[in-house]
This record gives sequence, C-alpha cells and structure tokens, in this order.
Amino acid sequence: MAREFTSVGVVGLGTMGAGIVEVFARNGVDVVAVEISERALERGRATLTGSTDRAVAKGKLAEADRDALHSRVNFQVGLDALHSVDLVIEAVPEHLDLKQRIFAELDKVCKPEAILATNTSSLSVTEISVATTRPHQVIGIHFFNPAPVMKLVEVVRTVVTSADVVADVEALCERLGKVDVTISDRAGFIANALLFGYLNHAVSMFEGKYATREDIDAAMKLGCGLPMGPLALMDLIGLDTAYEILDTMYRRGGRDRRHAPVPLIKQMVTAGLLGRKSGRGFYTYEKAGSPRVVPDEQTPATTGAALADGARAIAKVGVVGSGTMATGIIEVFAKAGYEVVSVTRGAEKSAKVFETVKTSLNKGVVRGKLSEADRDAALGRINWSAVLEHLADVDLVVEAVVEELSVKKALFASLDEICKPGVVLATTTSSLPVIDVAMATQRPADVVGLHFFNPAPIMPLVEVVQTIRTSAETTATARAVCAALGKTGVVCGDRSGFIVNALLFPYLNDAVKMLEASYSTADDIDYAMKLGCGYPMGPFELLDVVGLDVSLAIQRELYLELREPGFAPAPLLEHLVTAGYLGRKSGRGFRDHTNR
Repeated sequence: MAREFTSVGVVGLGTMGAGIVEVFARNGVDVVAVEISERALERGRATLTGSTDRAVAKGKLAEADRDALHSRVNFQVGLDALHSVDLVIEAVPEHLDLKQRIFAELDKVCKPEAILATNTSSLSVTEISVATTRPHQVIGIHFFNPAPVMKLVEVVRTVVTSADVVADVEALCERLGKVDVTISDRAGFIANALLFGYLNHAVSMFEGKYATREDIDAAMKLGCGLPMGPLALMDLIGLDTAYEILDTMYRRGGRDRRHAPVPLIKQMVTAGLLGRKSGRGFYTYEKAGSPRVVPDEQTPATTGAALADGARAIAKVGVVGSGTMATGIIEVFAKAGYEVVSVTRGAEKSAKVFETVKTSLNKGVVRGKLSEADRDAALGRINWSAVLEHLADVDLVVEAVVEELSVKKALFASLDEICKPGVVLATTTSSLPVIDVAMATQRPADVVGLHFFNPAPIMPLVEVVQTIRTSAETTATARAVCAALGKTGVVCGDRSGFIVNALLFPYLNDAVKMLEASYSTADDIDYAMKLGCGYPMGPFELLDVVGLDVSLAIQRELYLELREPGFAPAPLLEHLVTAGYLGRKSGRGFRDHTNR
C-alpha cells in the first residue's frame, strides 16, 4: 500500500510554486506554502488568488470549492514551518547552490520519514540529494507550467532513490489526476531534453536572419499544429530561464553543441529582454506580464496591399505532376478562382487526376464546405493536358513531380524554353536545393520554392523559398499568391529542410536516440511531449505517420548539408528502415499497426 500524504510543503511561491500549491489544495491535501519574506509570501498568495478567481470566472471552479481550497493553505515565512509535513516540494529558481542549501536545511528541519522533492526541470537531482543525509528519500517531481492545467509530471529517480519512495510518489500523482512518467536522472529529463534543442535551433534561425520571428512561429504552428511557435514559447518560459536550462543541459548532457545557448539569448538576458515577464523578448508585450503582443519596429506589414507590393499579376497557373500533392494544388488554385492548366504524362494520368480532384470537391459539397455551383465553377477552370507546350501562356508554373533532382532540372530546362518571359517558375520540393533547379534555366531570378504541405487543400501553410538569385519581385509575387489562396506564406532561404523540416526532424531524431539509449519507452516519450508540451502527436506517433524512410531521408539531407554531429541519423532509425519497418504504411514502425 502506498503511503498517505496528508500534508505537503511547497518552498518557493513563484508561478510554478503557487501552481503546485493549487494542485495539492484542489485535491484535498493540506499545504504549508513557504517563502523567504513576507513580501514574497504576499506575491505568492496573490498568484494563487488570481489563478483560482480566474477558474471561478470561467466556471471551472465553484466559489465554495475555491474557498475550501484556500482554507487548506497555510502561508508561512521560513523553512521551520515544514517540520511536520510528509512531503516537501522545492520550486525555487534553477541554481544548484541555492537548491543544495535549501535541501541541507530541509534535512535538518523535516521529520526523518519525510520525502524531499525538487521541481527542477534541468538540474541534477543526484547533486541536490547529496546535500542531505537522506539521499534515498530525495526525488524529482517535475510539474509543467501551468501546474493546475498540465497533466504531465516527470518523476525523476536517482540511483539511490528508494523504490518505495518512487512508488509512493507515483501513487500521489495518480491521486492528483496527473499522468506520471518515471525516468532516471539525466539532463533535461524527457520533455526539456527534446524541447530545448528545438527552441535553441529556432533562435539560431532568427539570429542568422534566415526567417522573421513571425514566419518561424507561424511555420511551426501551422505546419506542425503546435500550440505556440518556438520564439513565442521562449518568451513565455522566460529567456533567463531558457538560458539556464540550455546551459545546464550543455554542461551535463555531453556538451552537445545544439544545447550551447545561442549567443543572442545571453545578449537579450543581459539587456533585460526576458520575454513576457519583462514586457519584451522576441516580441513586445502590452506591459510586463501581459500575454498581449503589440506592434514594434520589427512587426511586418500584413495588409493585402503591402503583400502585393511589387508583385506580378497572376491569372493563369500551370501545375505539372499527377501525384497527391499536384492534385491538391490544382484544387487549391481552381477553388481560389485561378484558371489552371494541369499537365501530366499522358491522357490516362490526366483522367486519373481529374477524378481525384472531382472526388475531393464532391466531398467538400457533402460536408457543406462548398456549394455545387462553386464545385462546378472550380472544375470548369481546369484545363487538362499532357503537353508542356500548353503552358506557353500561363503566368505561374508550379512543379510537383517526383523528388529527384535530375527530373526536376530537366523539367525546368524545358519550361525555360516554353514559358513566356516574366513567368514565375515554382518548385514544391520539400528537400532539394531550389538553386539547383533554378540554374537549369536562363532565368534563375524568376524561380522560387513554393512548399505546400499535405493535404494542400487543408493545410494553411506554404513555405516560400527564395534562393540567392530569386528577385524581390518574384518573392513578392509568391507571397501575394499565397495570400490570394487563403494560405499563410512564410519566407525563408534556400537551405535544407527550410523552416519546418529543419526544426521538426532533428527533434524526432533526438527522440529516437532517447529510446535507443533505453532512457524511456516510446509511450512515455509520446506522453511527455503531448501532455507536457501540448503537441498534437508524440514523436513516435508522428514518425510512424510520416514514414520512417521519409524521415530518415530528410534527416540525412539535414546532416549532409549542415554537418552538425547531433543531426546524424539515429542508428535505430536506420536499422528499422533497413528491416522494412516504415510505419503505418508497412504495418509496423515504432509500433505494430497490423491490428489497428
């Protein structure tokens, strides 16, 4: 039987600590909430009051329950107040020496059987535990912010943590309505180890002016379904906190360069640009602590007129290809009012593409998203052809053929001869260098990448990829076309992976390495990222959907171009692909899908 915790102590009443107090008090546990001074204590009390009052206002907490919750909390100054509690959770700033001093004092104050826990998100629980005479009773209980809402708790055991202590804490998490994942003491644990490499990479993109802050954030929200973009998330976490976590992970985690904090982060921290809490970070906020972003000198113009400034007029569009992406792009342009010329390799393929587009439009009618008249009008705008010469009078060509550079270069060389001057030539490649395709023509200034996401009629994102030869007029035209399609166009340079894949796939690769090292299970890693970070899918769920072979190919391209050792494909990923375990499409990947 797990022990019953009737009273707990919480040390440190910042946002995290006050949230942990609320979690326990909501679940009927008496809490001794401790701070260093009366002033800090009042701030913590105000944080708790504000959170519970908001819950009442939203109808998520009854007034009587709120009052009962507050009656369970005993606010005190000084650690001596914790002499009789069953469990203490420390939630002070991420400084090892500070935590060690607190644990040494708790060891003296608390009763011998009390469990001492740290909420650290990155520091060594083992190093904290040795400040006590009871390291076997020290454990990590890492809540996620905001603690009352987030379901995940990482339970971190050291090599000497008692098995009974681990079991008691796991049972407590269940009582609190949380999902726990139990792991050993390693830098960043699960969620932060996977999250912060991704965040640091996003900052490096911004620092290198590869893309704007708005485009980086929009790309990850719209392309991956993430709840927040990486730079907005950095502002929420706090750049000072993010710097400390990255620096700790770099020093404790084998000095992986991807965890070495990007210099810009340290510069912003030094300048006091800490994110939301200071009123300015990567974005500017209405006031310190406010979530509301306000325009500043970096805010781009978003009006239709501004987007179309310098753009060429586009009325007729050619789409070359017959696969899933080509049919989706044809439908998108036709529904948006453009005249479309679909070119495939033969009448049979044209007939197949026609049926696919027609079926998709019919589904739109059945679902009430499209009228029959609009469906008929869209189909009426499409001209079907098997001859490239029929693209002689279009204003824009979108290529969506197989991902082989030689095929694309040959096609663009032909388009260069056929198309009229001033035509924008776009490739939908997701991994190949756009400049290689552009240089197959005599008009590289007119060539741009338009990377639609699958399924094109649904996904709202398009990556607009400009090479060093793409003209400003061509980029402006591509952005204006995206806006006319109702899509969000994000502009980036011609580099492997562009924005989304360059940020997404190293994170997926890191998850595979974590599994390969037997640090955690695929299920727990997926739980950690879904419940701790709000991701729509865990990394292994996503890898099985994308296809392990596709994922491996993208990761290899990133590694070959960037030559970052941390980007080397995980051997486990390569072995699974070699064995034919490709994910859902083959029936087995990281999980068995044959009976699902």
